[in-house]
Amino acid sequence: MSPVTTITTILFSALVTQPVFAGEAVGVSETTIHSPARGKDLAVTVWYPSDGKGTQTLSGDDRIFQGTPVFKDGALRPGRLPLVLLSHGSGSRVSGMAWIAAKLASEGFIVAGANHPGTTSGDSTPADTPKIWERTDDLSTIVTVLTAKGKWSSVIDAQRIGVLGFSLGGSAAMEISGARADLDAYVRYCEDYATMMDCQWFAGGRGYLDGEPVSVPKLDLRTLDKARFEQQNRDPRIRSAVLVDPGLALAFKPESLKEIDIPLTFVNLGSKGRIPPAVLADKLADEVPGATYRQVDEANHFSFLPLCKPDADAFLKSVGERDPICEPAGLRDRADIHKQLETMIVAAFNRTLKPGQ
Repeated sequence: MSPVTTITTILFSALVTQPVFAGEAVGVSETTIHSPARGKDLAVTVWYPSDGKGTQTLSGDDRIFQGTPVFKDGALRPGRLPLVLLSHGSGSRVSGMAWIAAKLASEGFIVAGANHPGTTSGDSTPADTPKIWERTDDLSTIVTVLTAKGKWSSVIDAQRIGVLGFSLGGSAAMEISGARADLDAYVRYCEDYATMMDCQWFAGGRGYLDGEPVSVPKLDLRTLDKARFEQQNRDPRIRSAVLVDPGLALAFKPESLKEIDIPLTFVNLGSKGRIPPAVLADKLADEVPGATYRQVDEANHFSFLPLCKPDADAFLKSVGERDPICEPAGLRDRADIHKQLETMIVAAFNRTLKPGQ
């Protein structure tokens, strides 16, 4: 669950948009949903099957990443459709999952995700990062509001709701599915693997507020609220989960994994022997009844981020970015990796949220 560092100041810059539109018609709508737990509004994006008559734009386009063709506020196609929630990685934004959100929408899913306060680009601190319970509450709040009333409630099938989480978002997807974290195990993990990117983040003494880097105290994981960190965050409305490089992989209570009663699909990015222990999910899949495990060779953790623009890597280096956000993971092109991931993720949700179809 590595944070994306200097990029947090970049994503507030002017968009560079040169639309090229092709493929299935996908609509996108941006809204706010109030979070009683946080006492503030969540910025929520919804992707959906559309009639293709809205304003053409690119979802998730910015100085670094290529956007995905969509129709802003296009009309909803009729029907009762499954809902897939998104939970982005630490230091990112939900727009960074636009590529997979649009693919799911083109396949007949309503897809919705929020920017999680405290762990979002430009608004990210070590102290907020381990508060998984805030992320799960964000997801549950989105379900409650979208299925209660208004235009979304008329098209969402509340009996078919899934969640797709990446990195720290994978941790949230784990917990909303029934897994419970173990604080002592997490402390041990960062003692044993102090050089892992997530543990370095806690020890780094820096964060981001209002799009600017700030100095913050180093986080001692032992000071976390143990009861909140280990609490049960299961939402029974969630019927399926796909977890891509889930964070906290070594810090879940084994007994909680054995009690998960919905289908989970784990996906790791990387060839065998090259996947960081922070996110290695094969043993998690072994513990969860009926879980499925998939692996994407010649990829890495950053392969799940959007396709980069041609000059993005040089630009990132020029501003001091340390994470290999746009560097190739190996011989495979990121677009090719995305195609494989799209096939895996769509198949998983078709199997678990569209039975008999």
